[in-house]
Amino acid sequence: MAFILNIETSTKNCSVSIAKNGEIQSLKEINNGNYSHAEMLHPLILEALKESNIEFSKIDAVAVGKGPGSYTGLRIGVSAAKGLCFANSLPLISINSLEILAHTQQIEDQGCLVPMIDARRMEVYSSIFDMNHNLIGETKAEIIDQNSYSKSLEKGNVYFFGDGADKCKEVITHNNARFIDEQFPSANQMGILSYEKYKKLDFENVAYFEPFYLKDFIATREKKI
Repeated sequence: MAFILNIETSTKNCSVSIAKNGEIQSLKEINNGNYSHAEMLHPLILEALKESNIEFSKIDAVAVGKGPGSYTGLRIGVSAAKGLCFANSLPLISINSLEILAHTQQIEDQGCLVPMIDARRMEVYSSIFDMNHNLIGETKAEIIDQNSYSKSLEKGNVYFFGDGADKCKEVITHNNARFIDEQFPSANQMGILSYEKYKKLDFENVAYFEPFYLKDFIATREKKI
């Protein structure tokens, strides 16, 4: 039997779950349109433990969405996961946040899934998965234009979703483009994913693990009015 604490903070959705042998026991998340992860993550963890009716001492591993995504959100989630693992001698599991997002969709089709996470302006972090959630296209940061994903779109339906997909609707206008609104990576989809890695002993080095930023963080100054 394995209890795993799952943490996902790559977007504005701050999400925590407790899973027993891959089955979600409790889910706590907040998405108020802001990055409130620093204030909300640890209270959500405590709430999830309380709802699951288990003590933290029963947790066998901590899993975290490693990115790509928000620099600040990932730093908070990964730092919390590493701290809990280090302090309690627990194994650390990491899962690609786009894979987590892909598993929010269960579609019976011959097309493909394109989860997208916002990366400012017309750029997104994205991957391509088949309908069985197998990765068939590399994870990358891409500036979206009218020719994006043209090869996939010519083959059949392509389902775009995630906060990065919202800004692509007016640019990707192919008849096979399908857009699914209001989807975010969630710890609700991490139960099975983290448990499969746990069974394979697929763990990270707690001391050296870093989030998967995909591109360098660029600080910007606030505009003066």
